[in-house]
Amino acid sequence: MDHVEVKITAELIRDLLRDQCPDLADRPIRLVARGWDNQMWRLGDDLAVRLPWATVTADMLLYKEYAWLPALAPYLPLPVPVPQRLGEPSERFPRPWLVTTWVPGAPADLAPITRARDAAQSLAAFLTALHQPAPDGAPTGSGSGRGGSLTDHTDQFIRGLAEVTERGLLDDPEAVQAVWRDAVAAPEWSGPALWLHADLHPANVLTADGTICGVIDFGDLCAGDPASDLAAGWILLPDDSIDHLYAAYQPILDAATKRRARGWAMARALSGILIGDAGLHGRPGGKQTWGPPAHAALRRLIATID
Repeated sequence: MDHVEVKITAELIRDLLRDQCPDLADRPIRLVARGWDNQMWRLGDDLAVRLPWATVTADMLLYKEYAWLPALAPYLPLPVPVPQRLGEPSERFPRPWLVTTWVPGAPADLAPITRARDAAQSLAAFLTALHQPAPDGAPTGSGSGRGGSLTDHTDQFIRGLAEVTERGLLDDPEAVQAVWRDAVAAPEWSGPALWLHADLHPANVLTADGTICGVIDFGDLCAGDPASDLAAGWILLPDDSIDHLYAAYQPILDAATKRRARGWAMARALSGILIGDAGLHGRPGGKQTWGPPAHAALRRLIATID
């Protein structure tokens, strides 16, 4: 991580608002979360401020959300954080920042889904609405490696599997490899590049009353293979739920897309296991709450291979 040198405080945010959005400057401000790229501060009851504090790419992600998400949001059946104002870099804070709408709910890594069928249908409706052909000029996943060919991630998968195995976090590496081999052997996506969220991990999906109530953080929004997003069902949904997701999703999914989705899900499960283990042992970038859903997803994925 490359943390911004300026310390982000409520006082700093209030000064930024006074300079660039004075009509919002008197609202209550409080810290909500420190993510991989941005800090999020709640601004009154219905808005939030997102400021980059780590990673050199965070600025680009905010600009991307501001450029594309307002046009997509009205067509999505779940609440999403719609950018309202773009804060420009200044002497007070040398990076861009966003004011967005606030989406209520708890992250799914803290409040897991319990109403499986309802959540599967909600996720399917969201992905069906989002997965439309992207226009010319839409961002691609080439910089982040999202939404493209699964085979491009083989080296990363091998390294992740080796680390998980070396740390004693995996009982059957051969079964994991079998899922991956099947996924990369599947025919690649031949349809148009579709809009993707591209980062549907449990901390970016919100829940309430046991089901999905919102989706946040569209910084990795890009165009590509829908299998990348469909993989989220394996991580988010309880046992025996993936078929409900696939049945509700439109258009009807072919076998190859389902196989690729399994591969994407396995790669993310390994990553989540490592992030969870890092959290347990106090290593940088670790988040304890990522471990349980990742382990559960790995178990579900292994069960699909004969």
